[in-house]
Amino acid sequence: MSNLIKAIINITNNTQLGIEHITNGNNRATNMGEGLETYIKNAFADTINETDEQIKLEKISKTFSYTGNKTNPPDMMLWNGDAIEVKKIESANTSLQLKCITIFTNTIKMPLFN
Repeated sequence: MSNLIKAIINITNNTQLGIEHITNGNNRATNMGEGLETYIKNAFADTINETDEQIKLEKISKTFSYTGNKTNPPDMMLWNGDAIEVKKIESANTSLQLKCITIFTNTIKMPLFN
């Protein structure tokens, strides 16, 4: 079972700091956050550096009871745990101000990167 502390540890131990740009369909707003959502999902499932897709899928299915869909929150739910909604927040000048996740149990907003 995963939790926020394990996800933070996985993020801090990760040497790969790039977030993959994912284009899935023609909805620009949805596509913008897809890479960050995948990164957070991998942080909770401890699959950030996993290259074997089968192992990655198995770990994700053991970590999450729900992995969301594009139109309805939350983005993911941990088995017997929290619901997670990932948001990418940008200012009007498109410079990134804050990346955060919201854990619905305590409604904590946690900055991921400065």
